[in-house]
Amino acid sequence: MIEHLFEGGHDVCGIDLDRSVVMEGRALRPELRLFVAGGDALPFADRMFDVLLSFDVFEHIPDSDTHLREVRRVLKGEGYYLLQTPNRWANMIFEPIRFTRKYGVRNAFKFLEYPEHCALHNYWQLTRRLEQNGFEVKYYRIPVVNEFFKRKIERFLGWFGLLALRLVNPDRFPLPLRTNFYVGAKKIVSSAPRSSRPSAGRRAPAQLLDH
Repeated sequence: MIEHLFEGGHDVCGIDLDRSVVMEGRALRPELRLFVAGGDALPFADRMFDVLLSFDVFEHIPDSDTHLREVRRVLKGEGYYLLQTPNRWANMIFEPIRFTRKYGVRNAFKFLEYPEHCALHNYWQLTRRLEQNGFEVKYYRIPVVNEFFKRKIERFLGWFGLLALRLVNPDRFPLPLRTNFYVGAKKIVSSAPRSSRPSAGRRAPAQLLDH
């Protein structure tokens, strides 16, 4: 995605916790600005970015509030944090099955430990946390049932899962029951969250890639 945005003319940075991933990216595309960093300590100046992106990252960061304070700090006034993260309720059904098949029944709930899905939220928890950290929250209805999703269901749930998917399409669920949340969180300038740090200027959109 960072490559796609860069080629589209955007000024982009990317981060990942895995040094080997960052080094590989730098080797393949030296012109990209890629850094080894985590979501709870962003290596950027205050008010540097118009937009931050993270997909399947938020649930892996243990301290959600620290992460959101960092996001808010590096965003320009009324900048946007665009994120996708799984619904806690849906994950509590699917992930134990996946981990049982992969690691055995004794490890069925290991997915709730770091670095896995240690920071899952349901709809109301996510909304409240974003608002408490100084963001205006908007959810988007983006379909998740595609060929990749179907293959994933078949791999872990077999023919029964595919049958259930035909009978009950999660894309038709109300927002609080969706399998994944797609959120546009707009920084609210007029009401800084508690314990946020003061800011002082710079530029550009960013791509958060840490995992």
